[in-house]
Amino acid sequence: MAPSQNTNSLVKEGIVGFALGAVGGCALGATVSPVNKAMTAIISGPILKPFTDGVRTVGPLGLGTLVGATALTTSMTTAIAGVTVAASVALLLIRLKKSRTRAALPGFKWVAAGVAAALSTTSCGAVLGVIIETLVLRSGVVALLWAIGIFTVLKTFIHVLVQLTCSTCECSGILQHAAEAQKHEEMKLGALEAKHRDRVTVEIEHRITACESKIEFEGEAGLEYRIAWKAQQQEWKEAEKLQKEALELAVQQRTIQERLTKVVTKYVEFLGFSGIPMTVTAAVTAGFGIFGFGDYRFVFVVLLALVICMAFMLMRSMHLNFWMFIACLGMFATFATAVLTVHAGQEAMDMSLRMRKAGEVLSKENITAWMDHRASLEAIAAGFFMSKMCQVGLGASVGGPLDPKVLDKVIVGASVSTVVLLSIIEYLSLVLGLGGVSGALLGAVGAAGVSLGAAAAVAVQWSSWAGTISTTAGMLIGALAIGQWDIVNTGLQVLIAYMFAMINPY
Repeated sequence: MAPSQNTNSLVKEGIVGFALGAVGGCALGATVSPVNKAMTAIISGPILKPFTDGVRTVGPLGLGTLVGATALTTSMTTAIAGVTVAASVALLLIRLKKSRTRAALPGFKWVAAGVAAALSTTSCGAVLGVIIETLVLRSGVVALLWAIGIFTVLKTFIHVLVQLTCSTCECSGILQHAAEAQKHEEMKLGALEAKHRDRVTVEIEHRITACESKIEFEGEAGLEYRIAWKAQQQEWKEAEKLQKEALELAVQQRTIQERLTKVVTKYVEFLGFSGIPMTVTAAVTAGFGIFGFGDYRFVFVVLLALVICMAFMLMRSMHLNFWMFIACLGMFATFATAVLTVHAGQEAMDMSLRMRKAGEVLSKENITAWMDHRASLEAIAAGFFMSKMCQVGLGASVGGPLDPKVLDKVIVGASVSTVVLLSIIEYLSLVLGLGGVSGALLGAVGAAGVSLGAAAAVAVQWSSWAGTISTTAGMLIGALAIGQWDIVNTGLQVLIAYMFAMINPY
């Protein structure tokens, strides 16, 4: 009988795990076509010309670092906006004194927080996308350098402001908690005194009654007395139980508020400091190109040395945490985008030289234009790819550490949010423009990352390998079936979701 029950349990885990993994995978696959469509529109539209001109201004490495830093900064900012808005909405709803509403809809605040996160992430991405498109079309790629620098200073100011605000709220919360604790102690002491007085009164009455008539006490009056005494004891127990439940509820709400406040401060810290290494890398590399020192080998050596030094400084920091880890990853992703940009230009030059040796007439201007064109295409494609990986990872870092009891609801809710966001973006594509659509799609990718991260957490928490393998298979099959049959990219995104889902950023 035991082997049969074990087999049934394995089959059930496999079916449920595959279904949940498929839902998360389908959410990721649904974002593939819209993102590819937006990238195709960029590389085939008028916005490509400023990038091609930017290669001549800042060099291929400078263009790669600028595009990489801009894409990753936008992706990180949209993810942080969603998380902080969700935590702020949850805090606001918890602190509301409408207890009847909370009792009627206990999960309303979390649903509202999820909806607010999805909308804020999408809106933030759309706004940043429109700003980037306007800057590039009006002032060229070099304007991105100034925009990134100003935004970095602004994020640091926001971090300081939020730190001061949270410190003030924490102090007021501590004082309020102390007042509530003192009030509760006073109520408890009052209840104990009343209980003691009632007990003394009952004992006195009992002695008087016993002295007056022992026989009467042992008869019907004694029975009534015992019944009244038990009823009074039951009332005392119920009062103590209610007081205990009220205290536990207050402690639970206090703990949730502290955690949400910590989430806000941590993510604003992430917003303020994670983009600094990328900004420094882009500024140094683009600066060499602007001042005429954009030679590939020389700038590449400087860029490589700069990235290694900053990574070493971050890793050696005494306060190394999740945010510095993300900063290092973003910096290396920016470096990878720059290398791919240069590699595309070198491939174009090699192809041109082979064509000239084969007898085709190609001028030096045509070769240079072809190199710049290929470098621009690769920079945009690499920027899209890196930003998508970043959104999937950050989304998984949100969905993975959640309470295991609600992971199935998170998977389904985030998947539904992804589909709804994609529909809204498609409907508003003419209003948002190309840049707005590209930025808004990051919000949908982030929602898909939340679903994928929750599915990865479910896969790890199964009691057997059957549940883990079936959930992973569901993630892969769902993403491949709904999206494109690109096994390498899909497998890489699932791997990133697993890695970030296992990291607790708090």
